[in-house]
Amino acid sequence: MQTLRTGDGRRLAYNEIGTGPTLVCHSGGPGFAGAELGDLGGLSSSRTLVVLDPRGTGGSERASGYSLDGYAADLDELRVHLGLERMDLLGFSHGAVVAIHYAAKHPDRLRRLVLAGGLAAFTDEMKQFADDFVESKSAEPWHDAAVDALAEEENGELDDLEGLWQREAPVYFSKWDERYRQQMVDGARGASAAPLREFNENGFDVRPELASISAPTLIVCGRDDFICGPPAAKVLQHGISGAKTEMLERCGHMMFIEQPDAFRDAVAAFLSAET
Repeated sequence: MQTLRTGDGRRLAYNEIGTGPTLVCHSGGPGFAGAELGDLGGLSSSRTLVVLDPRGTGGSERASGYSLDGYAADLDELRVHLGLERMDLLGFSHGAVVAIHYAAKHPDRLRRLVLAGGLAAFTDEMKQFADDFVESKSAEPWHDAAVDALAEEENGELDDLEGLWQREAPVYFSKWDERYRQQMVDGARGASAAPLREFNENGFDVRPELASISAPTLIVCGRDDFICGPPAAKVLQHGISGAKTEMLERCGHMMFIEQPDAFRDAVAAFLSAET
């Protein structure tokens, strides 16, 4: 693990994984550390993944708040620390929201942008898609526990975030398999409830920022991602000029675990393409 000091004196931690051109990576939640991303389905074989522990998670110290401005400022301090004039940036889930905000604020500081399992706002269409997907899994043995855990999260009952996440985990896959369990346990290490509490209280909507994104953009979406699925990708596609969408079949939210080869190949091809 490596660290830097922000302008306001906080420690930001990050890991460098793999070899090749640098790809800065921001995990989701909010409240998950960089451990959530693992090696991004083997993407580390062709890229040096600079995996940030977002403020208040993993090895990064807590901040006074968890606004999108704050997250974007941390990303830019990391970019400067790495000596990059422009960077390739991947944001996953809530990290994609952060990446959208960063791309809109700093268009000259990005080379390419990857929005994986991302969204710009929660819409009625997305909610209906989620409800329908969860209902389609009603016969699964994990269904009731997952639904209860989702309700607890929505109600702000986050004291045992890691335990909550393990009960929710199956619904984040197109087809749950217990062989994914250890990766889900490992990915929750260093998680913090404070960012999620603030996020749930304040909400977000970055749809007005999409038109300001000028970097070549890849949207990666799992066909069966109940929370950031096709309805979310449609909003991003329509809002970002020239964006490309890669729809991964038989795939839920945790795309780099469930369909690692398809995810890795799509992202690697996009990052390697001629501008």
